[in-house]
Amino acid sequence: MAAADLFIGIDVARDRLEIATRPTGERWQIGNDANGITELVARLRALNPVLVVLEATGGLELPALASLGSAGLPVVAVNPRQVRDFAKAVGKLAKTDAIDAHVLAHFADAVRPAVRPLPDAATQALGALITRRRQLVEMLTAEENRRKTAPPPIRTDIQEHIAWLRKRLKGVDQELNQAIRSSSLWREQENLLRSVPGVGPVVSATLLADLPELGTLGRKQIAALVGLAPLNRDSGTMRGKRTIWGGRASVRAALYMGALVGSRCNPVLRALYARLLAAGKTRKLALTACMHKLLTILNAMLKHRITWAPSTSAGF
Repeated sequence: MAAADLFIGIDVARDRLEIATRPTGERWQIGNDANGITELVARLRALNPVLVVLEATGGLELPALASLGSAGLPVVAVNPRQVRDFAKAVGKLAKTDAIDAHVLAHFADAVRPAVRPLPDAATQALGALITRRRQLVEMLTAEENRRKTAPPPIRTDIQEHIAWLRKRLKGVDQELNQAIRSSSLWREQENLLRSVPGVGPVVSATLLADLPELGTLGRKQIAALVGLAPLNRDSGTMRGKRTIWGGRASVRAALYMGALVGSRCNPVLRALYARLLAAGKTRKLALTACMHKLLTILNAMLKHRITWAPSTSAGF
């Protein structure tokens, strides 16, 4: 088989990277540090693979992903659930770093996931701020719940921590606003997004950081990417309910808040929400439809560089 038909799977751990090749079956380990990643880039350049696949592992994969991508290698980070489902489908039930690397190489060969452009440093930094804000909100909620049942001495300590978390959350919000306003492109996009009733600063910042494809794809493609495309569950004569799943959870959470607010103050979403409830649909289904509609509107607005207008947005 030609060298051009080589596929690489990389299992990422905190301290090391496990690399496997397909179809040769070669395997080796390197450290997940600057020296190891430099060695990996040089070795993969010499191998000239068709595709390199890593799992998205909460940020541990980012140094290797960025280095391989900037070196011009065809690399993509994929959803771990997709890879695990693929492993079960091909009978790989055991799970070790070495097995996972070979499964990733097999996944690269069989599925051929599309290579997407890597986010630039500014987008990565914005994404890190969004993630940190989410963590602070989660910690703040947890501490406020603990305060309700804590004895008085502990309650004082919790209250001090809550005050610190609120102060830090305010600081992160200021950093987010400054980061967006410092970029002319982001500033223009945020102004377009914020012109839609229901889209606030957190929703717009999340979309800019976690959905850079917004405005570049068709309505069906962007819905599938986010996880808002209804999926059929039919078999034979049975027709199951269509459901949504997968995609980018952080984006869906932001769109949920936007749709929830928009169902009250956005005339297009409010009309859609009321119409679905009147037709006997559940509130959850109606809100999901509003999320899908909101995403479609925002995608079209960024694609055509137009601000919000009820008359035009209703047709998207």
